[in-house]
Amino acid sequence: MMSTPKPQSTPKPQVAEREKQRSFNLHVNDKYYALAFLGPSLLVLGVFVFYPMLRTLYLSLFLTNNVGRPTVFVGLKNYVNLLTSSAYQASLQATAVYVIGVVVCTLVLGLLLAQMAVRKLAGIQWFRTIFSATMGVSVSVAAIFWLFIFSPSVGLFDQIGKLLHLPLVQWLTTPGPAMVAVIISTVWMNLGFTFLILFGALQMVPQPLYEASAIEGASPWYQFFHVTLPMISPTLFFTSTVTLIGAFKSFGLIDLMTAGGPNNATNLMVYQVYRDAFLNGNYGLASAESVILAVIIALFTLLQFKFLEKRVTY
Repeated sequence: MMSTPKPQSTPKPQVAEREKQRSFNLHVNDKYYALAFLGPSLLVLGVFVFYPMLRTLYLSLFLTNNVGRPTVFVGLKNYVNLLTSSAYQASLQATAVYVIGVVVCTLVLGLLLAQMAVRKLAGIQWFRTIFSATMGVSVSVAAIFWLFIFSPSVGLFDQIGKLLHLPLVQWLTTPGPAMVAVIISTVWMNLGFTFLILFGALQMVPQPLYEASAIEGASPWYQFFHVTLPMISPTLFFTSTVTLIGAFKSFGLIDLMTAGGPNNATNLMVYQVYRDAFLNGNYGLASAESVILAVIIALFTLLQFKFLEKRVTY
């Protein structure tokens, strides 16, 4: 005869309570361990990130003296004065032109160079190294290099213009060309990082997809738009977001090449913050400009996540 299995005995209430207490004590210890490991990082973030953010927001509501101490509470008057100022509106427009130019040119050129470098050609390793070499160039060195290129007397562009009998362009002393010059310089600085990231993404695209599309008679352009771009769309989304945020925060090349000129044509929002805070001593107004800049960057980043992430293929 087959023996029937014995019913499992339910744990006694004392045992269940003891297990529950042991589990609770374990969670409490985990919290202590977490605080011990995260404490130093939280302290550094609090001192160098969170406190400056709150302090900036606080100072934006005051008039300050020349050492940055608040004197008179004015509420939102700093923000109203900024948004109704024609000079600040011109800075917003210059920043918009600069950001659009840098983001579009960096992504397009980076993708084209990566598409060229992914091919298996003789000596292509040298080109890959050259394309990514700008990652090792500091901002000061890049500024000196491009100041020489755009020099009106010995600059490369004007020398080429002389050979072609073209009119000379005062690159850094004319508003329009000055903006073009700083955009070119910034794109050149950012191109190494963008190229390297996109080059790695293109190498990860499965080759059987290209072989199958070629068998179906797909042209190279069709493969690029319907195979390559969807497969590297997460990387494109990442590089576009990083490039956008970096363009809003560009300072070094502007300071060294044009100092916001000529006629404030390249006076971007970040450089306006530097001018008001450290040159004019108006820390309250500069704090308000910093808050506006942070809000604009956050809004553009959210818009990117809302509209571009839908086109990303994971």
